[in-house]
Amino acid sequence: MRRSVTGVALAATVLCASCTDSPSVTPSAAPSSAAPAAPAVDYTAWQAGKSTLVADQLYPEHGNAGLDVLQYDLKLDWDPAEKVLTGTATLRIRPTAAAGEIKLDFATLTVDKVTVDDKPATGTLAEEKLTVPATLVADQPVTLVVDYHGAPKQVAFPSHRSDAKEGNGLRPATDGGAWTMQEPWGAMTWYPANELVSDKALYDIAVTVPKGWVAAAGGTPGPVEGNTYRYTSAVPTAAYLTTLAVDKYQKVEQAGPHGIKLTYFVVPKTDAKILPSLKKSPQMLTWLESMLGPFPFETGGALLNGSISAMETQQMVSIGRSVAGKWTKEDQAYFEEVLIHEYAHQWFGDTVTPSTWTDLWLNEGFAQYIQYLWEQKVQKFSDADLERFLRQRDAELRKKVGPPGKPDAAEFAESNVYICGAAMLKELNDALGDTKFFALMKAWVAEHKNTNQDRAAFIAFVDQNTGKDFSKLINNWLDSKITPK
Repeated sequence: MRRSVTGVALAATVLCASCTDSPSVTPSAAPSSAAPAAPAVDYTAWQAGKSTLVADQLYPEHGNAGLDVLQYDLKLDWDPAEKVLTGTATLRIRPTAAAGEIKLDFATLTVDKVTVDDKPATGTLAEEKLTVPATLVADQPVTLVVDYHGAPKQVAFPSHRSDAKEGNGLRPATDGGAWTMQEPWGAMTWYPANELVSDKALYDIAVTVPKGWVAAAGGTPGPVEGNTYRYTSAVPTAAYLTTLAVDKYQKVEQAGPHGIKLTYFVVPKTDAKILPSLKKSPQMLTWLESMLGPFPFETGGALLNGSISAMETQQMVSIGRSVAGKWTKEDQAYFEEVLIHEYAHQWFGDTVTPSTWTDLWLNEGFAQYIQYLWEQKVQKFSDADLERFLRQRDAELRKKVGPPGKPDAAEFAESNVYICGAAMLKELNDALGDTKFFALMKAWVAEHKNTNQDRAAFIAFVDQNTGKDFSKLINNWLDSKITPK
């Protein structure tokens, strides 16, 4: 999850928690009212991107449960001098119901051309939505192609966290580069997206930049052809977990556990001091695998950008340089704690993703608890210290922002979903013991890989695999206004 640099402390800083639209209409022939013929394109290759869609109750204005995007093919060009993005987005879309339009999240850029199944169409931008008239038939896929350009701008981030002032989405850097942070949404600032957390899709991203610049994105790095950098996500990815950054990067590669390719994108002039900590990733991932099972993706890594926070963008985590602070001993320890947190999300949040934002604790509670266990391993504090800290902070947070299972839409990703969720998991760990608890965590990920899940599914899984009823414990910790005893 996107994390603020501002942390919380145990035993003197031991533990840390984490537009305007440009309306544009492309005049063209009106879409035919006749029922469409069977698709000429074979969509079999993109079936791994098929999702079970759930309309989000916390943020109903975002996403479209009527459209299941199977695959995004993004061809992008970034001009550092003008700070302009030019793109062609090809979306393979499976309608889940009959409809008369394609409606996606898209903001701050100008639409130049639209086609649906290779036929000219009209694209209208209003209120952060792109609307394209089209005759859609349930389960009969269509191909939408959108050409666009413009200077990207951030959209609102619904939170009072310290990093909310950054906004969400792609933004130009002062030196001509660009980077994005985008949870719970923001992908719509650089491509037309279905910003529904339950819609996971496949991705092919190609980014062309001038000589001397390097483009980094989520997924598996592919061949570099001239000044075009390619990335592929062959496993489903939620839109908020995609990333893009352009900088004067140096690409550093390293072998991770059992040969996993790890890639780090750093700027030598500013990031040299941070690289040794990034190179601890193989040991970190080995430790995580011992508790959570095999790393869930074929490649991993991290990129540094201009943010003040960090995020678990899939396969390629995004970390703001500000997280490193002045690189004191304490700053370095904090940076590595953040890195562990974002890597833990590759299991909890990325491969197993919540069905709606109401269950954000399924991401943050897990990653935060794993982070605390890492801190306990490194700093040697006791279980009693951790228990005391968690109960104290849990009580403060429930009073301030409520229980983690009932988040406020205006308070996205506040510390309660991190710390109160972690406190619940510690209680479950204490009840089961380490061996059974981590066997349960491994099984949860292995059995739900590349899916979206919710509270009911987690409780049912725990009860079935332990032979005991833990619903009261879990529900109390998620819903109680005060810290459960």
